[in-house]
Amino acid sequence: EVQLQAFGGGLVQAGGFLRLSCAASGITFDEYVIGWFRQVPGKEREGVSSIGSVDGSTYYADSAKGRFTVSRDNAKNMVYLQMSSLKPEDTAVYTCAAGVMYNGGGRHYCEEYDYWGQGTLVTVSS
Repeated sequence: EVQLQAFGGGLVQAGGFLRLSCAASGITFDEYVIGWFRQVPGKEREGVSSIGSVDGSTYYADSAKGRFTVSRDNAKNMVYLQMSSLKPEDTAVYTCAAGVMYNGGGRHYCEEYDYWGQGTLVTVSS
């Protein structure tokens, strides 16, 4: 059974720091691109970041550039999203997703991912 689980969210003040983790099982982890998405009720799901399967290539949405850093540890089947200088508009449920991307890393859309995990809530107060 394929399982993805995002965790590490919580309540933080504006300007603060959080590190999210995504744990995967049931897949050949180093064959998959891992993406991070976020969603607020009433709004469309937004792609935040992604990291390539082996080459480590990364993508960041404009809203995340300079503040968020994505990394992975294939030996542990883990992906991380380090978030700093958090803003109230970063408040959302964050979810990780996995997909075999034949064109490699970089930006990929929701429909390109094969598996989705449970989300973790990040709340940034003013």
